[in-house]
Amino acid sequence: MAANAEQAAAARDPLGILGSVHTANFPDLLTHFGSSLALTTYQAGKLVLLRADGGTINTHFRSFNRPMGLAADNERLALGAFMEIAEFRNMPALAPRLANPPRHDAVYLARRRHITGAIDIHEMAWDGEGELWFVNTLFSCLCTLDAKSSFVPRWRPAFVSHYAPEDRCHLNGLAMRDGKPRYVTSLGDSNTPGGWRANKRDGGLLIDLDGEHILCRGLSMPHSPRWYNGKLWLLESGRGALVSVDPQTGARSDVGRVPGFARGMDFLGPLAFIGLSQLRTGNPFTDIPITDDNSDRLSGVWVVHIETGKTAGFLKFTGGVEEIFAVQALRGARFPEVLSEPEYLQNAYALPDEALRDVQWSVAPAD
Repeated sequence: MAANAEQAAAARDPLGILGSVHTANFPDLLTHFGSSLALTTYQAGKLVLLRADGGTINTHFRSFNRPMGLAADNERLALGAFMEIAEFRNMPALAPRLANPPRHDAVYLARRRHITGAIDIHEMAWDGEGELWFVNTLFSCLCTLDAKSSFVPRWRPAFVSHYAPEDRCHLNGLAMRDGKPRYVTSLGDSNTPGGWRANKRDGGLLIDLDGEHILCRGLSMPHSPRWYNGKLWLLESGRGALVSVDPQTGARSDVGRVPGFARGMDFLGPLAFIGLSQLRTGNPFTDIPITDDNSDRLSGVWVVHIETGKTAGFLKFTGGVEEIFAVQALRGARFPEVLSEPEYLQNAYALPDEALRDVQWSVAPAD
């Protein structure tokens, strides 16, 4: 499996369509926190890894069919794509085999795929028991998985009367708190097919699942709610704003503004890493405040200091990537790889430790 994973990826992108530029300090930020970033872009059909490589960012990609939702930690990664959820496990013992000299410190190897059907999977997260929850936007509900069902509905907003593949409210964002699903965002409170579109400019909601009450109304296309450092955050995508929310009263205040449609967010220390999208003409998310002045909008990752609201750095895509959906920090993985292609999996065997101790070749394999 060796050494050609990077070369194969480059061969699939001969024109370098995923070109990017970044502030000089962007690699230093990732290095300081011992992390990398994973992004999804359904428009380009890529999972993108941003990895510090000396004084530059190594922008590495893998192809998937319409990837959107993403959950990851140092041991596992889950990716919501067009009609499936793909699950990966970190196999760091493979890392020395990927390059010579070795440079990788994490290898997320594909383990299984669960066919959900085309349900427009949005945000995903594991609960405290290790169960994966995800937003099923088409059916307007939160779901988990079991072995026999496409998906298992676990919760829907009170204003949605029935399960139906009708995207009634554009449920999209999910925040965990104390190991449980706690906050979700939607673009409206409609109970009709696609009804959220009629008031997409400022009809968005933040819902607290504890007590089933609407914590905020009047949001401009909210996404990416997060509970971090004892505070509640979200992105008002339609205004390009990072917002803090009082979890008791719903009072909200702008922390910082970004030059694009803000969607996808994770934190490292006092920094928020926020995904930006351009919103080309014809996108259904146009006719919102950030499109009023026709100013340039970027696609990439913007870094905001959550205590001051000031910009701490950015990475901007210069071609090929016009939108970002998910942003996920891979803590403890400075230079990861993700492998799902058959040529890498056909001879990659992951065994339990007790079985590995009993593995012995008749003839020693070549290095």
